[in-house]
Amino acid sequence: MNSLLPLVTFVFVCSITPGPNNLMLAASGVGFGLRRTLPHIAGVSVGFVLLLITCGLGVGALLTGLDGSGVVLKFVGSGYLVYLAWTLRAGAVESDPGSSARPMSLLGAAAFQFINPKAWLMALTCIGVFVPGIGGGWSAVLLVAAVATAVNLPCVSTWAFLGSSIRNLLDDPRWLGRFNALMVLLTLYAALAVWL
Repeated sequence: MNSLLPLVTFVFVCSITPGPNNLMLAASGVGFGLRRTLPHIAGVSVGFVLLLITCGLGVGALLTGLDGSGVVLKFVGSGYLVYLAWTLRAGAVESDPGSSARPMSLLGAAAFQFINPKAWLMALTCIGVFVPGIGGGWSAVLLVAAVATAVNLPCVSTWAFLGSSIRNLLDDPRWLGRFNALMVLLTLYAALAVWL
């Protein structure tokens, strides 16, 4: 149980700092509001728990043991981030209620965790470092998953809330364009940071 405070600290720092999930949630909060972003928020948490359990089953250790698996994950994850930057550049996130753009679904956000390099790093660290410190076994994996969810969910929700809070400020198309440009740059930076 001595590992719980370091686990909470680790998950908090990883969950509250900018990354692919948080950038997408902030953009979704701006574009669609908090209520319509709730499935996206839930998908991040559900997907991360499933990723933790997958790593707990040994899949994470198996993948990290395969030559080139990290490079493949980086290519897929950064490629998806470049695609997201392209959609932001094209104005897919708009505050216009009549827009055909849609927020990410629960299933889409959950699936994204499996190609999100930051989520993999968090999950592998949680399973590899904190599960043995708690005692190992499935009860430790489930405890780590429960603690990670309890910490992660409010952190990622904060980003969606912040996005929805500034939504009214971005009614002016010029400010919305500037916001989208900033999100594009930050998303491209996240895609590049995967390789650093």
